[in-house]
Amino acid sequence: MQLCRFGVHGAGNRRGEGGKEETWVRASGTIMTSNPQTVEPSKTVVDAARIMTQEDAGVVHVTENGRLTGMVTDRDIAIRVVAEGKDPKSITVREVASTNLVTIDLEQDLDEALRSMAKRQVRRLPVVMEDGRLVGVVAQADVARQGHDTQTGQVVQEISQ
Repeated sequence: MQLCRFGVHGAGNRRGEGGKEETWVRASGTIMTSNPQTVEPSKTVVDAARIMTQEDAGVVHVTENGRLTGMVTDRDIAIRVVAEGKDPKSITVREVASTNLVTIDLEQDLDEALRSMAKRQVRRLPVVMEDGRLVGVVAQADVARQGHDTQTGQVVQEISQ
Protein backbone atom coordinates (compact mmCIF):
# COMPACT_ATOMS: atom_id res chain seq x y z
CA MET A 1 0.00 0.00 0.00
CA GLN A 2 1.20 3.46 -0.81
CA LEU A 3 0.52 6.21 1.70
CA CYS A 4 0.99 9.79 0.60
CA ARG A 5 1.53 12.11 3.56
CA PHE A 6 1.30 15.86 3.67
CA GLY A 7 3.22 17.95 6.21
CA VAL A 8 2.21 20.97 8.25
CA HIS A 9 2.46 24.10 6.13
CA GLY A 10 -0.29 26.58 6.94
CA ALA A 11 -0.86 29.10 9.68
CA GLY A 12 -3.05 32.08 10.41
CA ASN A 13 -2.93 35.24 12.46
CA ARG A 14 -5.16 36.47 15.25
CA ARG A 15 -5.11 39.15 17.91
CA GLY A 16 -4.15 37.83 21.32
CA GLU A 17 -4.03 39.53 24.70
CA GLY A 18 -3.34 43.24 24.47
CA GLY A 19 -4.08 43.23 20.74
CA LYS A 20 -0.76 41.56 19.95
CA GLU A 21 -0.83 39.53 16.74
CA GLU A 22 -0.20 35.81 17.26
CA THR A 23 0.40 33.07 14.73
CA TRP A 24 -1.69 29.91 15.05
CA VAL A 25 -2.13 26.60 13.31
CA ARG A 26 -5.31 24.56 13.62
CA ALA A 27 -4.41 20.89 13.55
CA SER A 28 -6.61 18.41 11.72
CA GLY A 29 -6.55 16.22 14.82
CA THR A 30 -8.80 18.75 16.54
CA ILE A 31 -11.77 18.06 14.25
CA MET A 32 -11.23 14.45 13.19
CA THR A 33 -13.60 11.62 13.97
CA SER A 34 -11.67 9.36 16.34
CA ASN A 35 -11.64 5.56 16.23
CA PRO A 36 -13.22 5.03 12.82
CA GLN A 37 -14.73 1.64 12.09
CA THR A 38 -12.31 -0.88 10.67
CA VAL A 39 -12.35 -4.28 9.00
CA GLU A 40 -9.62 -6.84 8.43
CA PRO A 41 -8.61 -7.48 4.80
CA SER A 42 -9.49 -11.18 5.09
CA LYS A 43 -13.16 -10.45 5.91
CA THR A 44 -15.80 -10.61 3.18
CA VAL A 45 -17.42 -7.69 1.42
CA VAL A 46 -20.64 -8.63 3.22
CA ASP A 47 -18.84 -8.12 6.55
CA ALA A 48 -17.70 -4.67 5.42
CA ALA A 49 -21.20 -3.76 4.22
CA ARG A 50 -22.69 -4.84 7.57
CA ILE A 51 -20.25 -2.58 9.42
CA MET A 52 -21.21 0.31 7.15
CA THR A 53 -24.90 -0.40 7.80
CA GLN A 54 -24.47 -0.63 11.58
CA GLU A 55 -22.47 2.59 11.68
CA ASP A 56 -24.54 4.42 9.05
CA ALA A 57 -21.30 5.09 7.19
CA GLY A 58 -20.28 4.98 3.55
CA VAL A 59 -16.74 3.84 4.28
CA VAL A 60 -14.82 1.36 6.39
CA HIS A 61 -11.06 1.48 6.85
CA VAL A 62 -9.01 -1.67 6.31
CA THR A 63 -6.40 -2.38 8.97
CA GLU A 64 -3.97 -5.13 9.85
CA ASN A 65 -2.60 -5.05 13.40
CA GLY A 66 -4.03 -1.53 13.77
CA ARG A 67 -2.15 -0.21 10.74
CA LEU A 68 -4.06 1.26 7.83
CA THR A 69 -3.79 -0.83 4.66
CA GLY A 70 -6.76 0.42 2.66
CA MET A 71 -10.29 1.71 2.54
CA VAL A 72 -13.57 0.36 1.15
CA THR A 73 -16.50 2.60 0.26
CA ASP A 74 -20.07 1.73 -0.59
CA ARG A 75 -19.24 2.86 -4.13
CA ASP A 76 -16.32 0.40 -4.28
CA ILE A 77 -18.72 -2.41 -3.39
CA ALA A 78 -21.29 -1.28 -5.96
CA ILE A 79 -18.76 -0.95 -8.80
CA ARG A 80 -16.21 -3.67 -8.06
CA VAL A 81 -18.57 -6.35 -6.78
CA VAL A 82 -22.27 -5.84 -7.52
CA ALA A 83 -21.94 -4.32 -11.01
CA GLU A 84 -19.54 -7.10 -12.02
CA GLY A 85 -21.90 -9.83 -10.79
CA LYS A 86 -19.48 -11.10 -8.14
CA ASP A 87 -20.64 -12.83 -4.95
CA PRO A 88 -20.07 -10.46 -2.00
CA LYS A 89 -20.03 -13.47 0.35
CA SER A 90 -16.95 -14.88 -1.38
CA ILE A 91 -15.03 -11.70 -2.25
CA THR A 92 -12.63 -10.44 0.42
CA VAL A 93 -12.16 -6.85 1.46
CA ARG A 94 -8.54 -7.14 0.27
CA GLU A 95 -9.80 -7.69 -3.30
CA VAL A 96 -11.86 -4.49 -3.47
CA ALA A 97 -10.11 -2.08 -1.10
CA SER A 98 -8.48 1.07 -2.40
CA THR A 99 -4.86 1.07 -1.27
CA ASN A 100 -3.35 4.20 -2.82
CA LEU A 101 -4.48 6.46 0.01
CA VAL A 102 -3.71 10.05 0.90
CA THR A 103 -3.21 10.30 4.67
CA ILE A 104 -2.44 13.03 7.17
CA ASP A 105 -1.08 13.13 10.71
CA LEU A 106 -2.57 14.59 13.88
CA GLU A 107 -0.67 17.85 13.57
CA GLN A 108 -1.59 18.44 9.92
CA ASP A 109 -2.77 22.00 9.42
CA LEU A 110 -6.49 22.01 8.63
CA ASP A 111 -6.14 24.36 5.65
CA GLU A 112 -3.45 22.15 4.14
CA ALA A 113 -5.62 19.08 4.73
CA LEU A 114 -8.47 20.77 2.87
CA ARG A 115 -6.15 21.66 0.00
CA SER A 116 -5.01 18.02 -0.07
CA MET A 117 -8.63 16.86 -0.27
CA ALA A 118 -9.33 19.20 -3.16
CA LYS A 119 -6.12 18.42 -5.03
CA ARG A 120 -6.55 14.65 -4.75
CA GLN A 121 -10.34 14.84 -5.11
CA VAL A 122 -11.05 12.83 -1.95
CA ARG A 123 -13.80 13.35 0.61
CA ARG A 124 -11.98 11.73 3.53
CA LEU A 125 -8.42 11.79 4.84
CA PRO A 126 -7.37 9.03 7.23
CA VAL A 127 -5.33 10.33 10.16
CA VAL A 128 -2.40 8.03 10.94
CA MET A 129 0.47 7.97 13.38
CA GLU A 130 4.03 7.81 12.10
CA ASP A 131 3.97 4.00 12.35
CA GLY A 132 0.82 3.78 10.19
CA ARG A 133 -1.68 3.21 12.99
CA LEU A 134 -5.09 4.63 12.14
CA VAL A 135 -6.33 7.07 14.80
CA GLY A 136 -9.09 8.95 13.01
CA VAL A 137 -10.42 10.45 9.83
CA VAL A 138 -11.10 14.01 8.69
CA ALA A 139 -14.11 14.12 6.39
CA GLN A 140 -15.94 16.94 4.66
CA ALA A 141 -18.70 16.51 7.24
CA ASP A 142 -16.22 17.10 10.08
CA VAL A 143 -15.17 20.38 8.50
CA ALA A 144 -18.79 21.43 7.97
CA ARG A 145 -19.71 20.61 11.60
CA GLN A 146 -16.98 22.99 12.74
CA GLY A 147 -18.68 25.84 10.90
CA HIS A 148 -16.28 26.03 7.97
CA ASP A 149 -19.06 26.28 5.37
CA THR A 150 -17.04 28.33 2.89
CA GLN A 151 -14.08 25.96 3.06
CA THR A 152 -16.35 22.92 2.77
CA GLY A 153 -18.10 24.43 -0.24
CA GLN A 154 -14.80 25.12 -1.97
CA VAL A 155 -13.53 21.59 -1.30
CA VAL A 156 -16.76 19.99 -2.54
CA GLN A 157 -16.65 22.10 -5.69
CA GLU A 158 -13.04 21.13 -6.43
CA ILE A 159 -13.59 17.44 -5.68
CA SER A 160 -16.61 17.35 -7.97
CA GLN A 161 -14.75 18.72 -10.99
